[in-house]
Amino acid sequence: MKIKKSLIASIAIILIVGFGGYYLLQLKQAPYPVASFVSISYKWGVGDTLANAYDSQTGIYRYLDRNDSLRIGNVKLNTNSLIYLHNKANEAGLWELPDVVDLKGEGNVDSVLRYEMVFTYEQKTKKISFYANSLDAQLQDKISKLQQIVAQTIQEAEERNPTFK
Repeated sequence: MKIKKSLIASIAIILIVGFGGYYLLQLKQAPYPVASFVSISYKWGVGDTLANAYDSQTGIYRYLDRNDSLRIGNVKLNTNSLIYLHNKANEAGLWELPDVVDLKGEGNVDSVLRYEMVFTYEQKTKKISFYANSLDAQLQDKISKLQQIVAQTIQEAEERNPTFK
């Protein structure tokens, strides 16, 4: 009985160390360290009008609410949130993603939701612009998940410290 317990414990420890090591190696493969991450800018809107925007460097957050009233406030991301966004961007393969993901052939550009994310590092900036109805479904899914993480992180920061007019 003792042998089975120690064997199971040994296997569990090996698996935990293996997965943890793999995760750390993935993070270290990021071309830029988290310490060089400066800010993120996030915009969204319909067509060419990106009326909604957030900039982590200034903290300015403006968006149209359900009544189409412009709300402006100051929302600061804490250090943990910035580290989280850096890690999620690297997990998504930020530097391998294309700068622009075009709209499918059908549909009017003016009626399709468009997002723009800019990740700024000390050495380089990566800008991704994409439509909610893009050409490549797999690529769309990857970028959409990253966009949702960014939006959720900003929303959580806003809920922690609401300062809107």
